[in-house]
Amino acid sequence: MVAIDIEQYRVRPGGGFRLEDVDPGAAKALKPQRDEIVARRKEDLAELRQLHERLFAEGKQALLIVMLATDTGGKDSTIDRIFSGLNPQGCVVSSFRAPTEEERARDFLWRIHQRVPRKGQIGIFNRSHYEDVTVPRVLGQISQSEWEHRCEHILDFESVLVESGTAVVKFHLRISKDEQAERLRDRLNDPSKHWKFDPSDLEDRKRWDDYQQAFEDAIVATSTEHAPWYVVPANAKWYRDAIVARAVVEQMRRLDPQYPPPVEGIERYTVE
Repeated sequence: MVAIDIEQYRVRPGGGFRLEDVDPGAAKALKPQRDEIVARRKEDLAELRQLHERLFAEGKQALLIVMLATDTGGKDSTIDRIFSGLNPQGCVVSSFRAPTEEERARDFLWRIHQRVPRKGQIGIFNRSHYEDVTVPRVLGQISQSEWEHRCEHILDFESVLVESGTAVVKFHLRISKDEQAERLRDRLNDPSKHWKFDPSDLEDRKRWDDYQQAFEDAIVATSTEHAPWYVVPANAKWYRDAIVARAVVEQMRRLDPQYPPPVEGIERYTVE
């Protein structure tokens, strides 16, 4: 069965990464292998369920997954397709919108730290602390110096998580500008998707190049060996899902969670 080399999408620290080097439509060349890749993804998801059960039972480690994408980039559908089969007791999704007045009165990571997964859980950030180094930068709300300080704080924050037993893996779902246009039109033309449409998406689209640069700079500044970024070609959902599933499974394998030992002398017990 075909195997996806996800390492080609991992951003190595200090490696001179450029966002434009990742083709959002890379799946086109692999279309003849689509059935095999989808079958492999299904195997990965079955293994993920087993690993997640062990993680939950063990209760000593956690995994934080961060999703970053432009509008219509596919964060919601990726989360649905990859994680909907997991035990909901051990999987928590958090989404961070514009800060509230209470949140703005504190440091930008205050609201983030409260939502990190507890031991035994997989936590998924659908929007995250990376909104605080991309959106304000594009809108001119923070200076270059403040942006650099925020990136340093993020590096420290993620290091603390890893040292405390919470692994961190981050995905940027990269779509093309043409693909975004198609998805936005779909939201306008399909009444069942009207609820997804936000006029502000059209304003953000006018700043497409600025956002791409902001994504690239944030990724380069914060991809580390212990909390890596994967930039995922995401025009084709089937290929996107396969890459994310494989990366999450490989991270869970590294955690290698184990069932806790049984009660002492369990062989002595019987059920009448």
